[in-house]
Amino acid sequence: MITLCFTVVLIAPLIAVAGALLICRPRFAEYLNLLASIVVFLAAASLPFIVHTPLFFWHNYLFLDALGGWVALCTAVVYLLASVYAVGYMRLLASDKHLPGFYALFAGFAWTMLLAAFVNNIGVFWIAIELTTLVSTFLVGFERAAESIEAAWKYIIVVSAGITLALLGTVLLYWGGSLILGPSYDMTWQTLRDVAPHMNPVLLKLGFLLVLVGYGTKVGLAPMHTWLPDAHSEGPAPVSAMLSGALLNTAMLGIVRFLAVTDAAGIGWLPRTALVVLGILSVLIGALFIVRQEGVKRLMAYSSVEHMGILALGFGFGGVLGIAGALYHMLNHSLNKSLMFFGAGNVMRRYGTKEMLAIRRVLHEFPVSGLLWLAGAVAITGAPPFGLFLSEFSILRAGFSGPNLWAAIVMLVLLIVIFIGFLRHFGAMYFGRQPESAPKGTIISAWCVLPMWLALIPLLVLGLWWPDGLMQIFMNIAHGLMGGTS
Repeated sequence: MITLCFTVVLIAPLIAVAGALLICRPRFAEYLNLLASIVVFLAAASLPFIVHTPLFFWHNYLFLDALGGWVALCTAVVYLLASVYAVGYMRLLASDKHLPGFYALFAGFAWTMLLAAFVNNIGVFWIAIELTTLVSTFLVGFERAAESIEAAWKYIIVVSAGITLALLGTVLLYWGGSLILGPSYDMTWQTLRDVAPHMNPVLLKLGFLLVLVGYGTKVGLAPMHTWLPDAHSEGPAPVSAMLSGALLNTAMLGIVRFLAVTDAAGIGWLPRTALVVLGILSVLIGALFIVRQEGVKRLMAYSSVEHMGILALGFGFGGVLGIAGALYHMLNHSLNKSLMFFGAGNVMRRYGTKEMLAIRRVLHEFPVSGLLWLAGAVAITGAPPFGLFLSEFSILRAGFSGPNLWAAIVMLVLLIVIFIGFLRHFGAMYFGRQPESAPKGTIISAWCVLPMWLALIPLLVLGLWWPDGLMQIFMNIAHGLMGGTS
């Protein structure tokens, strides 16, 4: 059963890629991609719950553990929601002849992220992350406007530069292991953890810091975040949801697995402190730019910088509570940010602009999706009764009970600033003075509203009820990261 689900998760997107390229019909491509996303979600939904010990595949190059299964589930959730939304949105945005290519790239992008979640080799993981960059670059520039092309170039240049540092850190860590195990050995995560206590501490710390900066660039941690606002704001809305809700989690997975290596060596203080500092800096940068933002999708993009900072703080604080809060935050942010980009896409198509100053009386234009978007705006600030409140509260508790009390206090203050700034923007868009001319954009179909419901309802449920089954998974993952097998 587990092997079947694992195989389906990796094969279904590839079938969608092949089908879209071989049968170049727009309706066939969009429905095949939608079917693939449903199949992937159904198969991935059970993985974190049914895997108790790591399972290995393809000569140990791939493996399935609870952590990888959880990240794959978060990716599958966003892939499904974005695929539903793309059916309505992309019909408005692109001509039919371009849709098969879009859906081939879209399914391929999902596949690269799912693959990265299951990679059991530190070198192959780097290749998988680089594949996500190459595929998603074409999606960021899909609209072929000057701004989107510029954003795509900036994205691939900045992220590739960061990933190069991650490669250097990977090489250093492999070299450190070779001094103990010999010039040739399996570069699996567990092998690296086993040999870490015997490695040169200076080499191990340097390797981790390079990996942190490299994959932190992909995550969008400040100050390496400069690509993120442009890429997330210029790509099509379903692509923005995938970038924010799925890709950033996948890159964070690499940092977390390398952090477990340094913990195994007993030198976790410096790596965790570095992660906490980058987390606080990311929340600070997010807060400053959210308060002063003018573009609606850039507002969502800087919110992603903030939330990746919160994730970094959760893993940096550590302990069962910090790790559990961070893992819960992954899912909640995936749902919430998908909802927010879908709402932003609807508004942009209707008002014909990205500028918030020109967006007014949203409820008048969107009675239903406008309410959903407003609820999502409240949720994304970490306000109750939504899931992000519980996950952020858990991370704060971990910070207040650990050695990084200062970071928890700063995080709390910045969250209050973000709450005020974010809702001030939405107050103006919803209740500001009626513009002189009414919007003349396109009418939004039910395809663009349904995934907003599908995101908001579980987000509300997860805020009112933290299932015991999820907490048990998080505890198992936390114990594995802190000393057991991953």
